[in-house]
Amino acid sequence: MKTLAILTIGTLYSGYVHANIEKLTVYGHRDGLIGESISASSGIIGQGEIEQRPMLRSAEMLELIPGMAVTQHSGSGKANQYFIRGFNLDHGTDFATSIDGMPINMRSHGHGQGYTDLNFIIPESISTINYQKGSYSASQGDFSSAGSAQFKLVDNVKHQQIELSIGEDNYKRAVVLGSTNLKKGKLIAAAEWQGYDGPWDDINEDVNKKNALLRYVGKAFNGDLSISAMAYDNTWNSADQIPQRAVSQNLITQLGSLDTTLGGSSSRYSLSGNWQGEHLKASAYVINYDLNLYSNFSYFLNDPINGDQFNQQDSRNIYGTTLSYQFETKTSGINMQHTAGLELKHDDIDNVGLYNTKAREQLSTVRQDALKQTSYSSFWESKLLFTPKLEATAGVRYDYFDTNVTSITAVNSGKASDDLISFKASLNYRFTQLLAAYANWGQSFHSNDARGSTINIDPVTGDQAERVDLLVKSEGAEIGLRFADEKKYNMSAALWWLKLDSELLFVGDAGNTEPSDASKRYGLEMSAYYWINDQFNIDLEASFTHSRLDINDNNNYIEGAVPVVASTGLNWHLSKQWQSSIRVRHIGKRTLTDDGHKRSNPLTVVNSSVTYKQTHWKVDFELLNLFNSTDHDIDYYYASRLAGEPAQGVEDNHFHPIEPRTARLTLSLLF
Repeated sequence: MKTLAILTIGTLYSGYVHANIEKLTVYGHRDGLIGESISASSGIIGQGEIEQRPMLRSAEMLELIPGMAVTQHSGSGKANQYFIRGFNLDHGTDFATSIDGMPINMRSHGHGQGYTDLNFIIPESISTINYQKGSYSASQGDFSSAGSAQFKLVDNVKHQQIELSIGEDNYKRAVVLGSTNLKKGKLIAAAEWQGYDGPWDDINEDVNKKNALLRYVGKAFNGDLSISAMAYDNTWNSADQIPQRAVSQNLITQLGSLDTTLGGSSSRYSLSGNWQGEHLKASAYVINYDLNLYSNFSYFLNDPINGDQFNQQDSRNIYGTTLSYQFETKTSGINMQHTAGLELKHDDIDNVGLYNTKAREQLSTVRQDALKQTSYSSFWESKLLFTPKLEATAGVRYDYFDTNVTSITAVNSGKASDDLISFKASLNYRFTQLLAAYANWGQSFHSNDARGSTINIDPVTGDQAERVDLLVKSEGAEIGLRFADEKKYNMSAALWWLKLDSELLFVGDAGNTEPSDASKRYGLEMSAYYWINDQFNIDLEASFTHSRLDINDNNNYIEGAVPVVASTGLNWHLSKQWQSSIRVRHIGKRTLTDDGHKRSNPLTVVNSSVTYKQTHWKVDFELLNLFNSTDHDIDYYYASRLAGEPAQGVEDNHFHPIEPRTARLTLSLLF
């Protein structure tokens, strides 16, 4: 099945670079991107691939990126847990995501730095996902050390559609998508509603997710213009991670809870615009965002009377713009294409707070702050076409961050700033139309929570606290090969390494900072897609990583690091009407302690789907977790306390199980 995507590039004619921008049709993973991509580990995912993939959650769209795993350790409305290149990214700390030029990662967030909640995205409204592993392009900035993904909203709706889904555990979903032509463009609209109770023994998730999209696409000022308005609102109850001993002692089942009053609400409203002319490209956005989240990870360890439930709040407006200019030159017979860009982003956070609660009733304030954080960025990238086969790219990026923290604890208020220069370089050589080699090197960074850069007193203990740098630098490289014939196969492999100056993070659950050592990671990634014939195709993706803290004995493990991520799938089209898919995802044993003695069990899950399609309607049947695996989505090892246990608590494995086998049926009407 060919998967359509749109890639905008400069076009090569007779040995020189033409100034016009041309839109080329490519075919997602079916196109090897030889001659288009700057690395062996980047690619494009098309709507057809998203549509064909059986998924439990919408965020699993990112699992179409080879080596990426997406899990959950809490309720359906919370940001997912992401794993790639040996990182437990938590909710997105070192993987940058954006949609139509708007950043998705949230800096200085109430629940964790780089918080990446994808629940506001309607999968049917996405045309492509453009992904890059590592950070080798000058346009990649904050949070991009491990990689990045850019979601592109649809410009052309293939057909109007109405989707209705039902499933076990009271799963319900409705989607509408359509467009209408206007005098100078078209208007695209989409809406989604989802309800879900979940499989839990004593929690009714009561998910109430609502999404809407209104998008204008047309021509203006001799260029292409798009304006998009997006709205998201969600409420839910949570079944959080639980200690293994509570299950072993029959206090609860694997699907039980120790605190049944957890959950939250979140909303996101945005307006964005993009314009692209012959040389100039501009985008701007404004986002209004809120989160209200209740969690309890240690039960009665800190407060044996009321329990350890806490509430995290985040309320902000985000403003930003990006401007880039592309032009060509020719020097000494070398054709060059240059891109210069400027970026501005401002977070106006009126409240980011941490509170002690009991059954969602506030008991006391741990920390409450208002923040203003602004970043100014510029970049320059030059692509040098030495010969039709040899191409090099060199880039430089400058980032300046400025922040102002106003805390209810006056000594934790203050101003801080930091800046960073990052250099990037790539080289690729095309041996034949089917085989290309790549070498890449790049510096990048992630920002730390602004509160950690001005802190003086730990808000929990009252002890002197250690400040952290606002920006943490990374450096990485890879060498790789692509071997592709779009009619039959597409294979790539990359050897990579990545060094992070510090694993410094702000711990939102505790309200303080936790400095750590520098880290080193290296690994091997491979992916292969083979179209056996017009009916059958198979894919295999595997990532192997070695991760350590960079200290003298080099034997300190990074907690949460994942050594192996692998997946495989078989898709077949028995006829024009029948289509089916079965996929296996495997995550290896995750390191839970820095001495490496405690590790999780591996996770393996199988998902499947069958589709029957006619001209104006189709039916999809999904059977998720086909073999009813009881593996764990996530595992952590730390101390918690149940009623009657010692005051210091008990160290134990805390986990969130994958959801049991579940069936879902979708009817789609196509116009």
